[in-house]
This record gives sequence, structure tokens and C-alpha cells, in this order.
Amino acid sequence: MTRPRERTPRTTRLSALLVLALATTACSLTTLFASPTPTFSPSASQTSPTQPPSVSPTLSLPPTPTPEPPLSLALPKTSDPRAVEVTWKASLPADGSGQLQITVKNLGAERITELVLRWPTALKQNIFLAPFAPSQIRIREGGPALYQLWTKWVEGPGERGEPASTTSLGWGPLDPGATITIPLIANRKAAGPVAFDLQLLAGEAILQLSTSGPAELRVQLP
Repeated sequence: MTRPRERTPRTTRLSALLVLALATTACSLTTLFASPTPTFSPSASQTSPTQPPSVSPTLSLPPTPTPEPPLSLALPKTSDPRAVEVTWKASLPADGSGQLQITVKNLGAERITELVLRWPTALKQNIFLAPFAPSQIRIREGGPALYQLWTKWVEGPGERGEPASTTSLGWGPLDPGATITIPLIANRKAAGPVAFDLQLLAGEAILQLSTSGPAELRVQLP
């Protein structure tokens, strides 16, 4: 009977070495042919840059001039440096006629040869101002000689440069330091209060108020 051959320790070692070599080779091949693992790196955000807020252009409009009130007067082109003090007083009912009294004092050192009161002619649609009241004595033929203190009473345009749409009433002369009171008849033509500009001139040059500025008043009648 034949006994099987026993493996010697040498043969066992050779077999172990062969298995180890094959295993190492397999690992190397696996590493060599394996697909590389993709590497991800953080990328910069692709957001669009922030745009500044759009600003609509603002239109700069010129200031709107303040409209002139009704029955206003344009200032004359020439002025007189002499100063006057002016007051006015209205004595008429709200539903009737009466009187408007203008008092003027010459504060200058020179005589004002002709003091002129000027107002808008359109005022006569509400109140008609006159330096006298018509009467039979004044208008009858052969009556007494007329004596009047005013030097002119003109609806413009006038021969001496009186502007259109104005009424000019001349008075005077007015000596330095003297005071004059001018009574005007106020005949009402329409009911209701009315305001208007009143200017004081020397000829066609506007005088100055004692409080400074052109001699122009805003008169309010009831």
C-alpha cells in the first residue's frame, strides 16, 4: 500500500508566496484600471453683480409766479426818491355810495408840483371815484365860476403818458412838510366789497412811502 506524499514545509511556503504574489498583482491591476474618483472643488457663485437702483431724473420746473390780484397796477418805469406819508379812510355803506378820503403828507424838502393819484379804470364797474359830485350849480349856463383843486382827471392812455386802463387824478401843489386831504366821491355801481391798487406819483414818477418802497397802497372798500 502506497502512502501519500506529505507536503514538505518548503512546498507549503512556496504555495503561500505564490498566493500572496497573485493577490498583490490583482490589487495593483485593480488600482491601475479603476476609474478615478471625481474631485469636486467649490466654484465661485455665478450670481450677477448687484445693479444700483435706477433713479428717474427729476424735472426741475421753474417757480410759478404768483398771479396778481384783480384791479392791480403795474409800477411805473420811473420813480421819484421823495417820500410821502399816506393814509386812507372809506366812509360808505356796503350797499350804497359814500366817500373815500386820501390824506398825503410831503416828507421831503422839495415841493411836489403835481401829486397824482392813480387807480385801475376797471374799478368803475364796482365803484366810480370822482373828485366832485355833479350839481345843477356846476353845470348850468351862466353859473358861478368853477373852482377846482385838481389839475387833471384822465382815463388813459393820456397825452402826458398816462397808461391805458388807468385813471389819473392830479392834485397840488404840495409843499414840503405840508399835508393835503383829497376827498373822492365813491359812487357804487355793483354790490359787494372790492379791493384795488392806488398809486401816488409826482407827474409820471412814483413817489416813495415813508416806510420804504414805492408809494402804492391796496385799498379795500366794503
